[in-house]
Amino acid sequence: MPLLLLTLLTLVVLAAIFLPPVWRQYRRKKIQQQPFPAAWRQILKHRMPYFRALPADLQLQLKKLIQVFVAEKQFVGCADLVVTDEMKVTIAAQACLLLLNKPAHYYPKLKQILIYPAAFVVPTAQSDTAGVVSEMAQVRLGESWQTGQIILSWVDTLKSAAICNDGHNLVIHEFAHQLDQLKGQATGAPLHSSTQAYQEWSLVLSHEFEQLQKQLAQGLPTLFDSYAATNPAEFFAVISEVFFEQPDLFAAQHGALYQQLRSFYALDPLSWAQTHPALVHQS
Repeated sequence: MPLLLLTLLTLVVLAAIFLPPVWRQYRRKKIQQQPFPAAWRQILKHRMPYFRALPADLQLQLKKLIQVFVAEKQFVGCADLVVTDEMKVTIAAQACLLLLNKPAHYYPKLKQILIYPAAFVVPTAQSDTAGVVSEMAQVRLGESWQTGQIILSWVDTLKSAAICNDGHNLVIHEFAHQLDQLKGQATGAPLHSSTQAYQEWSLVLSHEFEQLQKQLAQGLPTLFDSYAATNPAEFFAVISEVFFEQPDLFAAQHGALYQQLRSFYALDPLSWAQTHPALVHQS
């Protein structure tokens, strides 16, 4: 009898470990086998000029990623905003750019995308050198939380999707943070395939981060927004925006850094920019 109970307990434990991933993969495959909705194709056509720049194989891959992303993530409207399919697909399309050519993990820690109509106010507390705490309010366009939420301004999400070559993309920025947070706190060093890849990443990004800080201190122009110099986590998020939106300038001015992101994302946006005018930087 004890042996039977032990066997049953073992089977229960094994089922708890292995059945959820197997069922999840089965469910995702079924979702991806469904036709991509015609209305969603119109949303991509209307809202995502970037989509047309992708090679045909990546377009197909992105549509399948969007289908699963929309099915698995909860979209929540804030400040009386009513969530629509247009919002879901527009956000998912930009977020899933970062997942192309990667093992399909679909941001496993992410549970909810909270959408505000526009910029939102976040209460914060700041202490001075004397230890006096002051209550403040900051206006923000987006946030990424380790606890499984991303917050976005819908107005700025639309702008990011529509203007695909200005080096600024709110959704890419926040979802780059989400990749960085897969291992815990965002540090600017997301998970890599090997120790060597991580070491090369750290060496190149540390150098480039320091160079950016020096350029800004000297008042020199930079390709990257000054916000990138805040800390390594923001540096990674900002350069991810530029990698996808201004790959021509990025590769020309920061070749070694571009190669690191090309390897990490397993993508080469520069090759798309060379064949599609929507991604060519307009000075």
